[in-house]
Amino acid sequence: MSDPGYPPQYPYAAQDGGAGTSTKVAVLIGAVIALLAANLFLYFRLEDVRTDVAKLREAASRDVASVREAAAVSAQAQRRTVESLSDQLEVAKRQANMAAGQAKIDATKRAEELAAKLSSEQEKQKQMVAQEFSNVKASAAATETKLGETIKTETSKVDAKVDATRQDLEKTVADLKRVTGDLGITSGLVATNSSELAKLKALNDRNYFEFNLGKTKAPQRVGDITILLKKADAKKNRYTIEVVADDKTSEKKDKTINEPVQFLVAGARQPYEIVVNEVGKDKIIGYLVTPKVREPRK
Repeated sequence: MSDPGYPPQYPYAAQDGGAGTSTKVAVLIGAVIALLAANLFLYFRLEDVRTDVAKLREAASRDVASVREAAAVSAQAQRRTVESLSDQLEVAKRQANMAAGQAKIDATKRAEELAAKLSSEQEKQKQMVAQEFSNVKASAAATETKLGETIKTETSKVDAKVDATRQDLEKTVADLKRVTGDLGITSGLVATNSSELAKLKALNDRNYFEFNLGKTKAPQRVGDITILLKKADAKKNRYTIEVVADDKTSEKKDKTINEPVQFLVAGARQPYEIVVNEVGKDKIIGYLVTPKVREPRK
């Protein structure tokens, strides 16, 4: 069975296996959970912002449509007034042309009055259309400004929360970069029990293989290697194993619990690690950690 694990660039907790390791791992897990919570908060807040934006755009569309409708009605009324005045002006002009003496003077005066009134109405219509267009433009600009300010404010709040959580997580991980394995290579976070191991698996950056090995004559397979338990001292929490990988056998003698036991495997940029959490009578319980990606054999 293969489970994802933790990346090599985030080394594990101190190798003493005590309360300090458990506390640091717990703090790391808490920081991870907080980061996930912050991401969920960001997601739901952005959903709320999208909803608010949709509502504002819908309201703006209704306002613009209402203004345009009012402008159309008013323009139509003005158009009818202008057409009526134009008709009256034409009639007055014809009457003036046909009239004589005082009647012609009166008709001409009437025509001039109608012409002045027509000019005034045309100017009013022109100003009204310009004002309505200005109102629509101002309403649209105000809506866009409000949308931009809302999105910027909400995004800033969420970014600040996510950044704070990420900084806490990075600080916790930095505090845990202290453990080295028996080859002198920096290791990762060490799980001292099944609960902590489950949390490391959740990080999904390395492969984890749990084992419960007793003393047998033949090596037992764990992942892509085999392990033979040669000695188990429950009182001193020490053990000796024989590891077979890439057809090469190496003995790991007199190792302690929660100590990263390392060995190199062809194609892997980082060493494999064995961590034994419990030593019993003629048995050991622990897990094997392998890199997520291996280069193919040539």
